[in-house]
Amino acid sequence: MQADPADVDRIVSRLEFELNRSGVPDGSVAEAGSPLAARAEAERLAGVTADRPYLHKPGVLGRVRGAALIPVKYVLRKLMRWYVEPVAADQRAFNASALRLVDAVSGRIDSTASQAAESTAALTRDIERLQAEATAQSSRLSTMDELDERLVRLERRPAGTAPRAPAPAAAPAASPDAPSFDYFAFESRMRGPRTVIMERQREYVDEFRDAAPVLDVGCGRGEFLSLLGEAGIEARGIDLDPDMVAFCRSEGLDVEEGDAIVYLDGLEEGSLGGIFAAQFVEHLQPGPLTAFLGLAESRLRPGGVLLLETINPLSLFALRNYFADLTHAQPLIPETLSLLVKQAGFGDVEIRFKSELAEQQLLEPVELPSAPQFDDARRALEANRARLNEVVFGPQDYALVARR
Repeated sequence: MQADPADVDRIVSRLEFELNRSGVPDGSVAEAGSPLAARAEAERLAGVTADRPYLHKPGVLGRVRGAALIPVKYVLRKLMRWYVEPVAADQRAFNASALRLVDAVSGRIDSTASQAAESTAALTRDIERLQAEATAQSSRLSTMDELDERLVRLERRPAGTAPRAPAPAAAPAASPDAPSFDYFAFESRMRGPRTVIMERQREYVDEFRDAAPVLDVGCGRGEFLSLLGEAGIEARGIDLDPDMVAFCRSEGLDVEEGDAIVYLDGLEEGSLGGIFAAQFVEHLQPGPLTAFLGLAESRLRPGGVLLLETINPLSLFALRNYFADLTHAQPLIPETLSLLVKQAGFGDVEIRFKSELAEQQLLEPVELPSAPQFDDARRALEANRARLNEVVFGPQDYALVARR
């Protein structure tokens, strides 16, 4: 009797299912060709033996012939066992050794992979911890710089001089330029350490090498005055904040306390070779601003230099710095400031953008497929990225350089 093909297929499928399941500890089905299924198949084939089943050819005649030969095969198997069985035993021993070796190698690979994953996770945690410590250390250093400057200010304050107290409610309104809070501490925190500002302003020194004497308007902590002194250029400063003035004087700088417009008005015409004002003009209302520019033009000698540095409002990112200072009056776009300077009488006006952001702070490029049909999209995408970087993440400051 011949077996039904459908029954054979079901039996084979069942055997494959049992074989795959036998290689998975939890009884789930292993995928065909997976390492677990291959391992189970190897283990099944490893147990070679001479006791093979008695096979026969298909059909009635084949079964009859096979049944008739069974006694002969039985006798032959018994007679040849002494020769075949040692070979089979050696093969079984070799197969068992090979399987143990494979298992040992597989276990070592799994252990190494696990250790590598643990090491990677530990390394990632260490990197995150170090980054957090670096951020905290940077914050502590910034605070220490600020505290150091404030301590120097207190130590060098003239004897008997007390800090300014808040004005009483009935007092008249203060000048728009006069901050009603601790502006020295505010500037130390918002602008950064004095050494950092000096490095930013060092590029301006060359503009004033033949422009002595130079007046630094709103000189603050005297960063640019110190740079001019190092270059051997005669310079003095004016600032409204007494703490700033006391600090500058303690550094050996020639600084006076007072309103810049009043101070300029008291100078003789053509008595200055250069005027420098960093982060100053954005503090002035329109009236005082035009008055300051007019006086600057008249107090400079022919060929004198006026250099104004201010925040660049054409960069949206820079506006955070503008609104961080409560004493700012209005942002000044380069075209507006240039027009006001020219109206004051200056003929040669130049705008220089500076303080560009680092590359990692800009919008990243987007890669498109290299196929020709993406060329237009690629050009448009890059143009839009460049435009957004210019408008949103453009230079943080600009300098206006004018000559009389």
